[in-house]
Amino acid sequence: MIIKFFFFAFICFNVSGQKAPDNFKNPILSGFYPDPSICRVGDTYYMVNSSFEWFPGLPIHKSKDLVNWKLIGYGLSKSTQINYPDGLGNSQGIFAPTIRHHNGTFYIICTMVGGNGNFIITTKDPYSSWSDPIWIEDAPGIDPSLFWDDNGKCYYTGAGIVDNSQNKWPGKNGVWMQEINPDKGELIGEKKQLTYGHASNARWAEGPHIYKINGEYLLLIGEGGTGEYHAVTAFNSNNIWGPYIPNHANPVMTHRHLGKEYPIQQTGHADLVQTQNGDWWSVMLAKRQVDGFITLARETFLAKVEMTNQESGVTPIFNPRKGLLQFEQKRPELPWSPVHKTNDLDEFEGEVLGLEWNFLRSPKETWYEQKGGQIQIQLRPESVAEFVNPSFIAQRTRHLNYEASTSLSFKTKKENEKAGLVIYRRHGNHYQLLKTKNKLVLLKTLQKGNKGEFKPQVIVSIPYKKESVVFSVAVDGINAQFYYGENKFELKPIGTAQDYTIVSDEVAQKFNGVYVGMYVTSSGKESKKIAFFDWFKYQGAE
Repeated sequence: MIIKFFFFAFICFNVSGQKAPDNFKNPILSGFYPDPSICRVGDTYYMVNSSFEWFPGLPIHKSKDLVNWKLIGYGLSKSTQINYPDGLGNSQGIFAPTIRHHNGTFYIICTMVGGNGNFIITTKDPYSSWSDPIWIEDAPGIDPSLFWDDNGKCYYTGAGIVDNSQNKWPGKNGVWMQEINPDKGELIGEKKQLTYGHASNARWAEGPHIYKINGEYLLLIGEGGTGEYHAVTAFNSNNIWGPYIPNHANPVMTHRHLGKEYPIQQTGHADLVQTQNGDWWSVMLAKRQVDGFITLARETFLAKVEMTNQESGVTPIFNPRKGLLQFEQKRPELPWSPVHKTNDLDEFEGEVLGLEWNFLRSPKETWYEQKGGQIQIQLRPESVAEFVNPSFIAQRTRHLNYEASTSLSFKTKKENEKAGLVIYRRHGNHYQLLKTKNKLVLLKTLQKGNKGEFKPQVIVSIPYKKESVVFSVAVDGINAQFYYGENKFELKPIGTAQDYTIVSDEVAQKFNGVYVGMYVTSSGKESKKIAFFDWFKYQGAE
């Protein structure tokens, strides 16, 4: 018995030692996870990100150590909560949420662009479903946030101009505030403009968060637009209503001065959290590039913050003595808490889809079923080239280099009926590797700069009469090689390596990110056909 105890203790110590490194690596959430917001409840941290036109919306992760994060659900997980209607365009939908916890209740406040504006959802348990949206009347602009002061009053801050001073210079925006009853979504009293940015000619002030530190109010905002001039700026006040004075250290975090070749780009939209030990950390968005292109969109990074008292007042110093985001740095002094890694291979066992799977816009009906170790997907007229909810089930790409593959059983006598694998950025920028009547076809769709007409280009078409096929794609930086085969052990290339930059920021130019997944369509005509997918595998190669 004693021998067993010591053996077990040795194994635990050894595993713990292996899994408790001195440093952590950025990003902490790789792939399409922009606009992070964070809060702490006891020793547990919760984070939410924007999701735009993808459903379920508002992915929620939890962590014990700020480094290892587990996806636990979505703030918007039911089609009855909110409708992502047909016609909802690229990168519309759910913008820039803020998550906060007050008196036992979690609050998420955010914006539905292309819908009814700003709203709040709540829950007592972030593992369970969240409430229906509480829509906020007369709340112009985007990027709302909530702040509770010591007297229990709650304040709404949002991005926008409410004093009719727009258009003084190009890109002028601001941050305004009003008292709110967050449980009813009712704004109280008068609106007040707090700032237009940290300097004259500052552009696109947004993403505001207020904190009270040592009796002083600190307002943190994003500026410069979510591009190469993105930055985090700070403002100080001794009164909740201001005036909020730009901090002399501004911008307190940016990479705008490093040039377009710096490996971490476009940093901004930060939120702060204080650990149970009193240390401060920040989550923010940033982008990584490969061969001069950004293919993973905006990701979530972590930075150490030191709160200092300077001439301007409370001043956050991001990554002291460095001043920049780091790919690797000393991790927070919190108990190392690794989480179970999502399986690379999904064999569709059980009846419920894994949390990593998303849809374009809200499904209005049930058009898929996970049954008997397969996922069965109904062919429908809708396509990924339209602003609709197509029969497309996909997950975020999370690596600069990756492989994705799936096993498909599908047979048809009609040219319009198709099923296969799709890499998608927006309705005008995607690749489709499809099985149709007696052939396989690789299609490329490219719309430059979101403008003008586009249509799928046939890259290659080959005869294929078998009912089953395995499709695969290997992405290596800015190249994507597609494959097919009768089984996963006998894959052959279809066409030459393709240009993966068509889904990059530089070409697609939108807020959303890249997805890969399973797709079927009857191309505008009704169909009773079903495609059967036996498994799907996503594996990062970096």
